[in-house]
Amino acid sequence: MGAQDTAKRLRVITGELSDRFYERDDVVRTLVVTLLAGQHSLVLGPPGTAKSELARELTGRVDGASYWEILLSKFTAPTRMFGPVDVAALARGEYRQVYDGRATTAHIAFIDEIFKCSTAALNETLGYLNERIYHPESGGEPIRCPLIGAITASNELPGGDGTAAIYDRLLVRVEVGYLEDPSNFAALVRSAVSRPQAPARTTVELADLQQAVTEAVPAVEVPDGIVDAVCTLRAALRRKELIASDRRWRQAVGLLQASAYLDGRTAVGEIDLSVLTHVLWDSPAQRPIVEREVLHLINPDAKEALDLADTIDELETQLDAMAGQSREALSEWVIKKAHNKLAMAGKRLERLREEAALAGRSTATVDRVTGRQRAVRARVLTEALGMDASTVQAQL
Repeated sequence: MGAQDTAKRLRVITGELSDRFYERDDVVRTLVVTLLAGQHSLVLGPPGTAKSELARELTGRVDGASYWEILLSKFTAPTRMFGPVDVAALARGEYRQVYDGRATTAHIAFIDEIFKCSTAALNETLGYLNERIYHPESGGEPIRCPLIGAITASNELPGGDGTAAIYDRLLVRVEVGYLEDPSNFAALVRSAVSRPQAPARTTVELADLQQAVTEAVPAVEVPDGIVDAVCTLRAALRRKELIASDRRWRQAVGLLQASAYLDGRTAVGEIDLSVLTHVLWDSPAQRPIVEREVLHLINPDAKEALDLADTIDELETQLDAMAGQSREALSEWVIKKAHNKLAMAGKRLERLREEAALAGRSTATVDRVTGRQRAVRARVLTEALGMDASTVQAQL
């Protein structure tokens, strides 16, 4: 299959997964881009946000790939990850490990609760992620692993120096939360009691994916203007005391190339810089800062949407602070402040989305903020005005 055919199939896969997993469009695309760049990703979020299901569904779309997954704990032994002892051989006085079906033979890996990695397995896990090698228990030459990329997941950030080293090896970090858009939540509830049709399931061959990772993606041109934009972004973040290592910046170039390749382009464009939003922060509190600086360079629509998000968040904070007040006080607050601000934000977001779509710019950030606006408006209607939740959706 040609490089452009592979990219097209991957775009179809991205669309299918985005349709299946509500409010995960940007997450899905970012994970596909990370895999194309031959890098590792972290999906960070609370329990019950479909992290594992999404990772399994994506990694299962590669035909012919050896897939391995594990749920780590503080007691996970390295041999359970990389190859248990061959008991039959041990009975004959030989010490050997069985590698089939383990991390050592996997093309794609999913590692859940990555930061619960045991001390005993830490060094081998680092070598596996960083160099794609495993050192056998019996010694000898290290084993070269065919790993293309690993998707990892966690409910929390690392808590110690050991797991912080693993965190640094995960180039891409994406956050997921509970559904915010009431219509998406309603669809989720309906899916629990309905019998949906079998979803479309496009796949890509392992050999085609490997060729894309090793040949097609590195061949994507990086124009001088993009290099200048990256330098400008680095300087802007340093002024805010957000420092990423030179290694992380260098690896991020591959993500830019992978983003362009996925879209079927032969050169990196400004729109591809948006993937850096998931690369250049260490704590979730830093992410909005990074996002604003990236969008300042590439997407004025999204930057204004984030400003509107601040207004929406402020209104939700006020609603939380008014818990327990009388219905009259709540209604007055809605009439004098919340209703108009939310309505204006909604109309402006609609306009921003139209402008972005017409200009061929990404609407991901605008869509995300629109979801927040709908969610907060739904709370205002039900909690402040006492409307029946079953009638709220019709007004959104």
